[in-house]
Amino acid sequence: QEPFVESGGGLVQPGGSLRLSCKYSPSISTMFSIYATGWYRQAPGKQRELVAGLTTGGSTNYPDSVKGRFTISRDDAKNTLYLQMNSLKPEDTAVYYCNLFPYHEGHWGQGTQVTVSS
Repeated sequence: QEPFVESGGGLVQPGGSLRLSCKYSPSISTMFSIYATGWYRQAPGKQRELVAGLTTGGSTNYPDSVKGRFTISRDDAKNTLYLQMNSLKPEDTAVYYCNLFPYHEGHWGQGTQVTVSS
């Protein structure tokens, strides 16, 4: 089973919303007591960046670029990590991934494409 499988991306107009989902394997969930989890994104020509983090204690953190617009959450009963994205901007266009934090190189999934455009 893949460690992480992302879904929920698509084309949305500026100002719109999307909710991304990330299904994780049961073996990954055993690592949550040690590692934080996070959503990352990579835009064309740019480095991959962390856009939302969920610590082992349940705290969340976001960079200024998405603070107040993105919300990370996790449902352990469903083995799913979520990213609610509101007030989307064209600069949010990227492929979005989930992983542990710090990320594990071998755990990257295919990602899900988010395109914000009118």
